[in-house]
Amino acid sequence: MFGTLSDRLSGILSGLTRRGSLTEEDVNAALREVRRALLEADVALEVVRSFTDKVRERAVGAEVLKSITPGQQVIKIVNDVLIETLGGEGESINFDAVPPVPVLMVGLQGSGKTTSTAKIAKRLTERHKKKVLMASLDTRRPAAMEQLAILGQQVGVQTLPIVAGQSAVQIARRAVEAARLGGYDVVMLDTAGRVTLDDTLMAEVAEVKAATNPHEVLLVADALTGQDAVNTARAFDARVGLTGIVLTRMDGDSRGGAALSMRAVTGKPIKLVGIGEKVDELDEFHPSRVANRILGMGDIVSLVEKAAQTIDATQAQATAQRMAKGQFDLSDMRAQLQQMEKMGGIGGVMGMLPGMKQAQSQLANAGVGDTMFKRMIAAIDSMTPAERKNPDLLKNSRKKRIAAGSGTSAEQINKLLKMHRGMADAMKMMSKQKGGMLGKLGSMFGLGGGLPAGMPDPSKMDPAQLAELQKQLGAGGGLPSMPPGGFPGLPKGVTPPAGMMPKLPGLGGNGLPGLGSNPFGKKK
Repeated sequence: MFGTLSDRLSGILSGLTRRGSLTEEDVNAALREVRRALLEADVALEVVRSFTDKVRERAVGAEVLKSITPGQQVIKIVNDVLIETLGGEGESINFDAVPPVPVLMVGLQGSGKTTSTAKIAKRLTERHKKKVLMASLDTRRPAAMEQLAILGQQVGVQTLPIVAGQSAVQIARRAVEAARLGGYDVVMLDTAGRVTLDDTLMAEVAEVKAATNPHEVLLVADALTGQDAVNTARAFDARVGLTGIVLTRMDGDSRGGAALSMRAVTGKPIKLVGIGEKVDELDEFHPSRVANRILGMGDIVSLVEKAAQTIDATQAQATAQRMAKGQFDLSDMRAQLQQMEKMGGIGGVMGMLPGMKQAQSQLANAGVGDTMFKRMIAAIDSMTPAERKNPDLLKNSRKKRIAAGSGTSAEQINKLLKMHRGMADAMKMMSKQKGGMLGKLGSMFGLGGGLPAGMPDPSKMDPAQLAELQKQLGAGGGLPSMPPGGFPGLPKGVTPPAGMMPKLPGLGGNGLPGLGSNPFGKKK
């Protein structure tokens, strides 16, 4: 979402770091460019003014202009002000009340309110072990209640039975009473949406709030609507009083202005963000991590958290043991590619790695992306178990059969096999290196060698442990050095930072798997 803004800010600030000293004019010139970049990203004018004033006030001090690394000091100041603008410390949904805790979901029609209700209910059920009841109060939109009921079946959360003819307030009271009698911890109330800010429906929401006394009033806003989302938040807050915001479609191509403006304008925290259409694609909003990603500093902690949530510990342990022995067949390669997809694809993963912004854009230009991985997986799926285990069986006739079954060509199958051989050789080399990549990751996560299985939960770590984890994984201090021979298999022209490479949990210890020949990407 913040791709364009991140590119602009990174380019402006990198120019400062190349200078041995800074004058006040240098800082002001850079801030003019920052101001322009924020306005182009659709950030509210009042927020832009406040942002640049805060940065200028701190950056023109003698301790910055006379410091040894003034450019880096300015970047730190920009990062700090970004975090403040986004909300400082992240806040999560508050359930510190006597159950059942009512949560009122409000927002415009089409913002993803009903889907977000189901996503939050699933998150509360699985992660917080809460017993949740969902109820649709939307008596106007056709099949709105049925939609929530279907989503409830998908996420395994109970929904209030539909009774025709009841008003929104009556349904809300019935839901709270049913939750109390049923021993539920949380009752999610999905109100009717509106195409525009309508006084009648706003009055209905206010009446529902008065009848249920919700502990949380969450506005669901579409990040793609930019400044309109901010105006919507103002209106709802003035009428019903918001406690938090859920931003949807954060995975889209929005310029990011809504997220940067929302907290500063309304004073309400962004608590959750939707990062996709699937029911499990919902994340907590961490201002410090978002600020780091905007400035190209990566987000190692979120990467580790995502790995911890997606890695199958048993499978990872078995894979680690095989790789420690130098064994790596096509089934292993397929598992690593699928793991990459679960963690957000190559773009999502590299966006969380410090110093990989340039490499990320180069990979995109070279046609290396999620589509390529899907075609590689399709080719491997067209093979028999024996062929995956022993690629030497793949002669011309078999390659033609696999190509026909996967929609590829025999030439592409040859390139895939060549890529696999290169990865297998790299695994053998790393498994023989004492204290090498596989060993370091294994010792870090308690495997005694090999890849991590059963990742630690960063949310349960204290600040000192998190700092050590980031240090070990390379956050803030550059990524760990790679084995001799360079970055394996990157397309020609893709140049990650010198002496650096990503070492990602669940990726076979080999960073980005098999990108050398670009067999399934764009045709050149």
